[in-house]
Amino acid sequence: MTSLNRALVEDTYAEAFRSIYAEVLITARDRTWLDHAVHAVTGHASSSIFCECEAGVDRYVGPGGDESFSTPDGRPGAIVQFHVPRFKKEREKLLEKVLLHRLSQNVLTSPTASCFNLLETDPYFKLGRKIAFFGDGYQVRDERFGRKVWVLPIMGGEFLIDRRFGFTDGIMGGNLWFFSTSIDASLDAAERGVKALDQVAGTIAPFPGGVAASGSKAGSAYSFLFASTNHPFCPTLREKLGDQSQVPAGVNSIMEIIINGRDLATVAAGTQAIIAATVETPGLVKISAGNYGGRLGKSFVYLRPELHP
Repeated sequence: MTSLNRALVEDTYAEAFRSIYAEVLITARDRTWLDHAVHAVTGHASSSIFCECEAGVDRYVGPGGDESFSTPDGRPGAIVQFHVPRFKKEREKLLEKVLLHRLSQNVLTSPTASCFNLLETDPYFKLGRKIAFFGDGYQVRDERFGRKVWVLPIMGGEFLIDRRFGFTDGIMGGNLWFFSTSIDASLDAAERGVKALDQVAGTIAPFPGGVAASGSKAGSAYSFLFASTNHPFCPTLREKLGDQSQVPAGVNSIMEIIINGRDLATVAAGTQAIIAATVETPGLVKISAGNYGGRLGKSFVYLRPELHP
């Protein structure tokens, strides 16, 4: 039952699936130039449907951010995750390509930026060496801040990048849906949720501003599409669909937050943080989640874990 001040939290689960992911630390002279680098490197990385990866900021660290995490060079930093689904063919090659393209085109080019690895794993990618070829023979191996790096001479000064970048298993596809009386109410709930997720280390929300307005379903009426709008949950189709609609009366907007992270426990913690922060949002009727009955992934994130020991 809902109350005037508290939304119903449905007894359901988000169907997450496994990924491989890399975790990169980007630093810059100040927050302005750090944000430019972050926005560039995470661009066009919202959904694995048509993007090569899903990427986003885990958290800001160092000066002006989480100062319990010290950056190697003492400058403002951002931890960024890059996820590729494990079900992708040649997933390791794809993740390396993603990192090579994004770090070289979006971080190397960003004024004052440096780039460091945060996952000490074996196997790893020799990304630093590959990107260092941009130095055209003038690049050098060096040790800075106690780390083995490549140093590239660039017109703006120097670009530092770690020699190796690790990768490991992660989780993609955790999600929450906010059934609300209006667009403003659903976006208010989603914004509150994203702020709460920002406090859970090891998670990202890869969509614009952390929020997806166009939740999708698998398959389409068109043979050339493998995903399409989740029509049973489109409020404007409620009357047209009749009994096929799954939008309750009074609900006029449903926003979604997708959660990726380092492991299932971390994504589950992020889910609960979001629910706690949003459940009393005015105009929020119900919090639910999307799943495919276990056909997509085998990692279930329960919205009410106390009912599923």
